[in-house]
Amino acid sequence: MELLDAHLVPAVDGVAFGLLLFVVAAGLSLAFGTAGVLNLSHGTLYAIGAYTGAELSDGTWGGLALGLAAGTAAACVAGAGLSAATAPLARRGHLAQALLTFGLALIGGDLLIQFFGADELPVHVPEMLDSSVTLLGHRYPAYRLCFIVMAVLLAGFGTWVLTRTRMGAAVRAAADDPQMLAATGHSPRAVHTGVLAAAGALAGAAGVLGAPIIGPGPGTSENVLMLSLVVVVLGGLRSLWATFAAAVAVGEVQTLGVSVAPELAPYLLFAAMAAVLVLRSRFAEPAGAGHGSEASSPDPVARLRGLLAGRLPGPKRPSVRLDRLRRRNGSPEWVNRLPGRAAWWQAAPLLVLLGVLISLPALLDAYSISLAGSALALGLLAVSVTVLTGYAGLPTLGQTAPFAVGAYATANLADAGWTVGPVQLVLSALAAAVFAAVVGPAVIRARGTTVLMITLAIGELTGAVVNQLKSVTGGADGLVGFPATQALWGGEGMLEESELYNYALVVAVVAVALSLLVLRSPAGKLLTGTRGAEARMRASGHPVGRYLLVAHVCAGALAGVGGSLMVTVQQYLSPADVGFEIAAFALLAVVIGGTTSVIGALLGAGLIVATRDWVAGSWPGHGPLLLGVLFVATVYVLPRGLAGLRGGGSGGGQSGPPSDTTGAPGAPGAPGTSGASGAPGSSGASGAPGIAGTSGTSGSDGQPPSAPAPPPAGKASP
Repeated sequence: MELLDAHLVPAVDGVAFGLLLFVVAAGLSLAFGTAGVLNLSHGTLYAIGAYTGAELSDGTWGGLALGLAAGTAAACVAGAGLSAATAPLARRGHLAQALLTFGLALIGGDLLIQFFGADELPVHVPEMLDSSVTLLGHRYPAYRLCFIVMAVLLAGFGTWVLTRTRMGAAVRAAADDPQMLAATGHSPRAVHTGVLAAAGALAGAAGVLGAPIIGPGPGTSENVLMLSLVVVVLGGLRSLWATFAAAVAVGEVQTLGVSVAPELAPYLLFAAMAAVLVLRSRFAEPAGAGHGSEASSPDPVARLRGLLAGRLPGPKRPSVRLDRLRRRNGSPEWVNRLPGRAAWWQAAPLLVLLGVLISLPALLDAYSISLAGSALALGLLAVSVTVLTGYAGLPTLGQTAPFAVGAYATANLADAGWTVGPVQLVLSALAAAVFAAVVGPAVIRARGTTVLMITLAIGELTGAVVNQLKSVTGGADGLVGFPATQALWGGEGMLEESELYNYALVVAVVAVALSLLVLRSPAGKLLTGTRGAEARMRASGHPVGRYLLVAHVCAGALAGVGGSLMVTVQQYLSPADVGFEIAAFALLAVVIGGTTSVIGALLGAGLIVATRDWVAGSWPGHGPLLLGVLFVATVYVLPRGLAGLRGGGSGGGQSGPPSDTTGAPGAPGAPGTSGASGAPGSSGASGAPGIAGTSGTSGSDGQPPSAPAPPPAGKASP
């Protein structure tokens, strides 16, 4: 009885907190499960309602009603706008949607801070609710009890609407069979817009009513989004009541769990999220093939190139066959061994980029040079994401985990007196590779959006360890004050920005050269084959799982080198350097450059660092806004990345983000297949967290199981 008394209030708090998450997660589940939109700006919709409700609250019932109406309407309009924004991406899969909505979240968060201020706003509730009642001998806030009742009623009402009304039938039909819905006279586009508007309204209403529980302020949207993703993954997309139970469980972990087991609580949520996703992926056979294939999508730059192609004479590329013929016509042996003009043409971007990087110390000031060194470190992280996303077909949001392992390994080695750069790099890469080997089996089995969610959970778990293991990581304060790194044995510690930059450049050149050699080797071509035609590779006897695990380990080692380099250049390390935002930046860098372009990833990383730290310096306080615009512009203007510009409008088919589905179910323009993913009970996509299905078919469909393995998909883009 004493135990019950001690934990009664935290337990009831957990119910209230969980039901708040349920209202938010119900909208997120609705958007993803029926509209097929992976909305990483859902937390911003909550923040819109929370800020609006807090601003209009005055302690009266009229103020609460006005705030509820205005906050819900504002988030509803934002949700409808999100439908228009994601409609052009219907055939490009969830990766493009994730990047777009994350960019919109950055823009929306910056605008909210500019409009309402950076401080947390106070919320004034009516006097009748701003009191406490007696609950089993304990005083408890009346407002939270009232919120619990409203959330339960909302769950019942939502279930009735989806299962018993014509509107709910139209929503379910939009997910299951958009063509049949259109044949009945209903517009799938209108239903798609209505679903996202309703999801936004739910998030906005939750923001207004939940503001006294999770108040509006910096970080609110990110916290709500992460917890809602956990709820959706645990509860699935098939039942609101399953989401309801998962939300209550998450709320209890966040409140009662912290009270009972504070050491374990930070790990429980994302560990459970990863475990559920891994178990679901184990019950479903991996996608047959083409999990990295991409449907055609509008490319404004490609269209412009196509219009100009017939009017402007372009440079003629050297012919590989002509080079070979010239070599056979009596040329000396040493001449025949020299690279041909085609090889020089292909290597030209590498040489130009290398020349520019070498000349930077003579052109830039000390601060800009330090930013260039940080860009090289982020570039190596982006190259590791390229290996996984572009070649292995495993889009990742958790590559900052091995990046963090390498970074903290280097910082602790330096603090222990191991300050020689090559030793730090090798040991950090080894530690990151071991980490990647441990978590790799949980990743390589899944495909599509499930991979994104599993790697996100791994990244968040790593972040929790970073914050809790203060003896190794310094916790939230980070690490600083460790000895400077020596470039070689017997040298002095590097303190000047130019020295650190030159060291970073040498390491980056060696790492990128090794990466290109591997990706251009037969092993790299086999890896590309697993992305392009996995079923045929398996049918031919290739150990696809082993290939993917080796790729995951090598990418982890490369990320560890990047983390080590970042610590050496910055001379300090904080949790923000290895958080979710950095993972999103690395994925954006890959999309900017083209998902199979190593050099493009480096250029993308440089553009991100320049935007975040250099351009934003001219407009203080608006760094997130500029980065958000960069996210949105990249998704729309460069669907195939910079590599697509070089390869032409029709080329570079692998330069765009790999699509995990053939189209968003129910979205305008999505293929009207009867097995559209995301519907409750459907098995169209393994990417949907909560659906134990298999992903869509690939371009190799129709091939007999005994078909030989496909030819190599081509060389790595430089």
